[in-house]
Amino acid sequence: DENTLILFTGDNGALTTKPSKGGPSSAFPLRAGKGWGYEGGIRVPFIVRAPGVAAGSTCDIPVVNTDFYATILDLCGLPLKPEQHKDSVSLRSLITGEQHELQRAEPLVWHYPHYHGSGWVPGSAIRVGDWKLVESYHDEIFELYNIAEDIGEKKNLADSNSEKAKSLRGQMQSYLAKVGAPMASRNEAYDESMKSESPKKKKRKRKKKK
Repeated sequence: DENTLILFTGDNGALTTKPSKGGPSSAFPLRAGKGWGYEGGIRVPFIVRAPGVAAGSTCDIPVVNTDFYATILDLCGLPLKPEQHKDSVSLRSLITGEQHELQRAEPLVWHYPHYHGSGWVPGSAIRVGDWKLVESYHDEIFELYNIAEDIGEKKNLADSNSEKAKSLRGQMQSYLAKVGAPMASRNEAYDESMKSESPKKKKRKRKKKK
């Protein structure tokens, strides 16, 4: 235990499946769960045990799993490799308590331009400070929340603070364009009348008839 670094976390939020139907786990008081761009889908615990670092300290600065690469190199006393971890920032100063701020060149952005079985529709989210914007490409709407004051993302401030929403949306669009992120596009050939039931539903119906 004197030369072992342990990082304990998750890759996404709680598996709540469809919010209206509940699920095997809960992210309460966070909104939604796995597969969603709200806090319930992306906020997870992160616990670090590192030699020489006092236990019991906490930090509420948002970080992402891609930060682990640079952090591990730094804590092990190895040189950073910025050409390999462009999306990674060392968290060493936060973990050791040397600093309580984190300098990040790019904002935190979550991009999932696909439909998800949990009910999420194509969209993205961006977090800058306490402010967070969630955009739905399916509905062509965006929502603005102050996470520090509204952790459950219940009060949409996009209309009352349109300037902040416009600013965050611009930052998010610029970042996605910069990294060449694939974007959702309308399927002009889609025909709602041709929508079929899933194989599982059909199988259950056949069993019921027997």
